[in-house]
Amino acid sequence: QIHLMESGGGLVQPGGSLRLACAASGFTFTTFAMRWYRQTPGMERELVAAVDSAGIDTNYADSVKGRFTISRDDAKFTVYLQMNNLKPEDTAVYFCNAVDWRGTQHWGQGTQVTVSS
Repeated sequence: QIHLMESGGGLVQPGGSLRLACAASGFTFTTFAMRWYRQTPGMERELVAAVDSAGIDTNYADSVKGRFTISRDDAKFTVYLQMNNLKPEDTAVYFCNAVDWRGTQHWGQGTQVTVSS
């Protein structure tokens, strides 16, 4: 059974940090690029960060460049999103996504991140 489980969300003050993790199971993790998306109520899901299947190429939304870092640990079937210098506008539900070369996608259930004083 294919499963993506996000963890690490929570409430943090502006300027703080969080590390999200997404544990994968049920598919060949190393053949999938991994992405983090986020969504706020009434808005479309936004691509935040991505890493290719080899763990070499990464890309980021302009709004998070220099603050967020995506990484993957293939031995643990896990992708991470280190989020530093968080801002209130980073508040959203963050989703983990896996996509392979055929366009096959898998999604996690999401984890809430709230940045507020």
